[in-house]
Amino acid sequence: MIFARRERENWGNRFRVWLLPRRNYARSFRYYWKRMLRIKATPHAIAAGVAAGAFASFTPFMGFHFILAFVLAWLLAGNMIAAALGTAVGNPLTFPAIWAATHGAGTAILGAAATSNPSSVHIGSLLRKGEVMAIWDPLLKPMLVGGVPLGLAVGGFLYVLTRFAVAAFQHRRRTHFETFRPAAENPELGA
Repeated sequence: MIFARRERENWGNRFRVWLLPRRNYARSFRYYWKRMLRIKATPHAIAAGVAAGAFASFTPFMGFHFILAFVLAWLLAGNMIAAALGTAVGNPLTFPAIWAATHGAGTAILGAAATSNPSSVHIGSLLRKGEVMAIWDPLLKPMLVGGVPLGLAVGGFLYVLTRFAVAAFQHRRRTHFETFRPAAENPELGA
């Protein structure tokens, strides 16, 4: 491989770079943005995929975000690659804010009293004992109920933003390449 390393990085370095990129997060965001713009699909398909991935990031089911995003993208006739890129909305920097917002919105919607404090629930000990259903009422249920409207709002916003951006990018790219075709291939220029 041309750009491969001579010595493979250890898992600690790879995890650190995954958590804190070498350059910065803005560069990583630009990379994902450009990658999403260049997908060969309709603007609706790309935008629906991104929206599905963003919505999936607002659910409390951590290991299933990709699967949920793919199912939603399939139902919305979205692009699967865009759905995978849309799940990048949920990342180590945004997950604490997403979880706090979804739990707060869920307790407000459910009208739960302050007695259901998630800090009083010992999640680790309950999971070790296999009592997954014990964390449903104080933690997962409010996060799921609060995640639906927040996920819909963020997904809707990203759908509109992505659709217009992709449509503009594809139009600009199409007109750019049409001006550089030879006159024999381009009937508009005439022979």
